[in-house]
Formats: sequence, structure tokens, C-alpha cells
Amino acid sequence: MEQWWTLVVDYLQGPQAAAALRAMLKVGLGLVLGRLAGKALVRIFAEKDDAHRAMVLRRASFYGIVGLFTASALIELGFDLSVLLGAAGILTVGIGFASQTSASNIISGLFLLGERPFAVGDIIKVGGTVGEVLSIDLLSVKLRTLDNLFVRIPNETLIKSEVTNILHFPIRRLDLQVGVAYKEDIEEVRELLMEVADKNPLCLEEPAPRILFQGFGESSIDHEFRVWAKTENFLDLRNSLPVEIKEAFDEHGIEIPFPHRTIYTGEETKPFPLQNMQGSGPSSPDLPEEARQVAGQRELPPDAEPE
Repeated sequence: MEQWWTLVVDYLQGPQAAAALRAMLKVGLGLVLGRLAGKALVRIFAEKDDAHRAMVLRRASFYGIVGLFTASALIELGFDLSVLLGAAGILTVGIGFASQTSASNIISGLFLLGERPFAVGDIIKVGGTVGEVLSIDLLSVKLRTLDNLFVRIPNETLIKSEVTNILHFPIRRLDLQVGVAYKEDIEEVRELLMEVADKNPLCLEEPAPRILFQGFGESSIDHEFRVWAKTENFLDLRNSLPVEIKEAFDEHGIEIPFPHRTIYTGEETKPFPLQNMQGSGPSSPDLPEEARQVAGQRELPPDAEPE
């Protein structure tokens, strides 16, 4: 026991203990300066609403400063960094061949950081996935979907896929399909739609609302009603505008038709009569003349055998 205690005392009194203490102080100082430098760079260069740039500056400054102080601490302990750099180079080549997919994701992540098609907090659509961007890392992008699910998308997939940034522009357009019956006055319908848009506080005056004729449908005259709203008000407008249009149409007696069919038997003015045929033969007096003729033609001849 005394020998161990003597070795500990000798080590603490020797130059190795002082070098280890200086190395620990350098690493600790690097951690503190890295955090302070990251906060300072964010305040100077990053905008208040740019969370993506703030995250990149904070990480780059922190890891860069910590890396420099760690290298200095290793030199203090007597490590030869040239040997470590050579080993790191060989290791990097081996890892590169073994993880080509990861390297592709890292390169794609650098392109995303440089191009910046979206930022942290934006809502994007990738394929069939829609969600809010939580973080943009070197290997992948993390999303939180609208139903609160966590989705990780590799950066290589984002580079190769079509990405829609829903919140990129400050305003959005709502395209609403409106169909009215053929008997309605089209000019009155247009004026009523414009009046509804004017009364809705979420509809923007510029760009102005527009009504486009789409065609003569099977049961209705179809129009497309285009209105603009701020991006943050888009969902509220999408829910409120159809209700207001329906209420305005009901108030003015404008019919919104539904698909229907009318069957004729050769005469344009007389629709085909539909009656209960159960218990009635082709000669029943309750049947209309047209129906008796059709049923009589389908009777079997007396000498024919039923199938």
C-alpha cells in the first residue's frame, strides 16, 4: 500500500502531472470558449427567425474551437500529431470505402446546407410525407409530421427527390372548385362569389380573387374560385370560405347540383314510368301502354320450352 501511495505522490510531483493538468484545463477552456463563441456568432450573423443558420454557426464554432484545444492538449501530453494525422488519413480512406452511402449522405448534406431549400421550422413535403423540419444534419433531415410522428429522411433522398416547401413564401393561393346548376345566372354567381371574398377578412385584396370558367360538366357549370391568403391563415381560409359560399348560395336560392340521371323511352317529354311489376303480367291493365308492349314482346311463343 505504501508503494502505491509513493508512486502516486511521485507522479503528482513530476512533470507528467503538471502536463495532464494543463491538458485538462485546455480542454475545459475549449468547451467554455466554444459555447461562448457560438452564442456570439449567432447574435452577430444569424437573424432572429433563422434557426437553421444559428444552428450551423453554433455547431461549427463549438466543434472547431474544441478540436483546436483538444489538439493542443494532446501535444501537451506528448502525443505526436503527425502520426495521428497519418493514421486518421488511412482510417478515413478505409471508412470511405466501407460506408459509401454515409459519404453520399454527408456530401448531400453539405449541398443542402449551402443551397438552403428549407430551414428549421419550415413545413416541407417529400414524396408522401409532410412535416415540420426539426433539424438538418450531415446524414439526414429530421421531420415531425402533422400527426406528431418522427420521420428521418436521408440527405441523399432529399437531393434526388422533389421537395415542396409549404412555408417558403408569405402568401398562398386557394383553388376552390364551385359548380352551379345550368338554370342559374352565371353573372349573379360570379358577383356573389366576389362578394363573399370581399367580406372574408382572411382573403387578400392583392392579388385579387379570380373566377375561371372550367367547363360544362355533366350536371353543373364548373368554375374555379381562386383567392389568396397569408400562409399562416391558409388553413383557416380553406375551412371558412366553403361554408360562407354555401350559406350565400342558400340565401340567394342558387342550386349546387349533384349527379343525377333521367331515363326516356324515345319521347323527350315523357320520362320512363317506373312501377311495381310484382304480380302483374304483360296484359295487366295497371301497366302503361308502353310497358305492356315491351313486356308482350318478351313473351315466349306457345310451342317454346322455357330454358
